[in-house]
Amino acid sequence: MQKDLEKLIDAESKAAYLFKQIELLNIIQPEKTEKDINNSIYELAFKLFGIKKYWHKRIVRAGKNTLHPYDENPENLMVKQNDIVFLDFGPIFEDWEADYGRTFVLGNDPLKNKLKTDIEKAWKKACSFYFKREKITGSELYSYCCNLAIEMGWEFGGIIAGHLIGHFPHEKLEKENKTNYIHTENNICMSNPDKKGNQRHWILEIHFVDRKKEIGGFFEQLLIPQ
Repeated sequence: MQKDLEKLIDAESKAAYLFKQIELLNIIQPEKTEKDINNSIYELAFKLFGIKKYWHKRIVRAGKNTLHPYDENPENLMVKQNDIVFLDFGPIFEDWEADYGRTFVLGNDPLKNKLKTDIEKAWKKACSFYFKREKITGSELYSYCCNLAIEMGWEFGGIIAGHLIGHFPHEKLEKENKTNYIHTENNICMSNPDKKGNQRHWILEIHFVDRKKEIGGFFEQLLIPQ
């Protein structure tokens, strides 16, 4: 339904505003732990929007922890000078879910800044690839994202490139049901409706890594035409 999409877009716009404030207020700083930053963002989100509810765990990852995909729970690291950090938050605005991820580079390291730029470019390319096709499966889009990583000199860091999103709580993302994910085993057309005949909406996420350099970058948002 168009109204559902409008609600999701509105939720995402609020998440984008939250992330902008995180940057303006310089919340991500050296000598702060990932947990410290996480708590500061939680407090800021509550101050701005009264948010206490998130539909998935709040992720702040710095340094070598940026190699880890969502399901892992690495140690709590201290942010260092000239570090790379990514955020992945799923705030709920008036029972509508957002899922927003961005990467931040402290300092002027050229490789880290290239990574930050590349993941955004890759997201836009994958989005365009999706909307230029009448039908595309989760497996096809995942494969495309993995190939983009290789073409741009990186490795794709996760076993998924996105998932369903919607009204809280949305269709339960059972890990064994790969049709809920942009995953190599999802051979269902992503534009197919849900069990009730409603349009499904997707989050597209790009996670590129360089395991030798121990850095990763993450970019995530609603899969809609740009």
